[in-house]
Amino acid sequence: MFFDWLDCYQDYEQDLPIISDDGYCNVDYTAPEDERYSAPRQRRIDHPGSYSTKISVHVVGRRVYISGNPSRYNRLDNLFGLTTIDQCVSVYNAILADLGIPPLVPAKFHGFRTVDRSDGTQTLQPIMTGCHITTLHITENIAVGGAGMVDTYLKALSSQSWRNRRGRLHSNGKAVDWVSNKGHAREIYASVYDKGHEIGLHSLERVRRKFGQHSTEYKYLVDLKNYCDENGVARFELKLNSPYLKRHNLQYYQYSDYSHLEALFKAFINLDQKLEVNHMDLNTITQALMDKKIVESTKSANITALYAINWMNGQTFDLSKRQVKTHRARLRQIGIDIGKPCNLLTFSPVIVKQVTEITKAQLPVPSFYKHPNHLRLVA
Repeated sequence: MFFDWLDCYQDYEQDLPIISDDGYCNVDYTAPEDERYSAPRQRRIDHPGSYSTKISVHVVGRRVYISGNPSRYNRLDNLFGLTTIDQCVSVYNAILADLGIPPLVPAKFHGFRTVDRSDGTQTLQPIMTGCHITTLHITENIAVGGAGMVDTYLKALSSQSWRNRRGRLHSNGKAVDWVSNKGHAREIYASVYDKGHEIGLHSLERVRRKFGQHSTEYKYLVDLKNYCDENGVARFELKLNSPYLKRHNLQYYQYSDYSHLEALFKAFINLDQKLEVNHMDLNTITQALMDKKIVESTKSANITALYAINWMNGQTFDLSKRQVKTHRARLRQIGIDIGKPCNLLTFSPVIVKQVTEITKAQLPVPSFYKHPNHLRLVA
């Protein structure tokens, strides 16, 4: 398990430096003239890194917001990312140091304060200083085998429910996620996707344009994509949003107990334990008729296969007709008898040639992999 994205903020006791080239303020034309203009605010900036990576930093008064993918920053990829939140914060602190902003520090408890509720009651809220986490993504790579195994695995996963939500297979068959009936994921967005496909879709072309097709950077990503395809890498990902983190008191950096995350993620990656996933190499009825040399032409095979499809859809045939007898005799050689009622529980318009069981395993790190080398100790 490693961390793929981190949004956080921290309040400071002193004024923070100006890091943006421009800013803005709000104007209230209904207020007295000397009260119309709010305090100026700096705009959000994107702090650039190598390989077109960036981290977003926003200074608002004495608060700094920082957001991005520390596992991806200054790297070509994040197939294997940072394994602790401390490492993520270390990346952020290096960026803040470059901007002249004090580092993010562990959260500290200072007691409770009384807060009035809208219904007239009161509640106690903890007084915390230091770094507050608002979004956290955790991921893991699982190898399920190559040659189309990932597609079969994702399709099987989409039949499972998680946290009372049904799986939803994306139209391209390369990802499955779990959202509400309205398509929302307020607390947790869970997904599993084909990592090799994702690298080819989002990274390869960008790196080719920037560095060239013969560059070491492009060749490295090609090797990485091929490695993912050969091993059939399914990427499990949980995006934990602020409501979930607050409900489980996970928003306080180094103060919260993150063992809960390990249990949560373990339950997610074990979602397939109720499945017996098979990858099948299938021949259509047409191909089966041709392979067994029951017919001599594709046209004849297609006509015979159409009889089987119509039979599956409930059509009955006059078995006394010579043409029906011919097609029935052909189909019986591959186990289909259109002279009997169709049982949809046992009939499928495919012929199974081979069944290969999918075995799930944690993805090993390839020998050529470039690990992150920009970490510093957390201040």
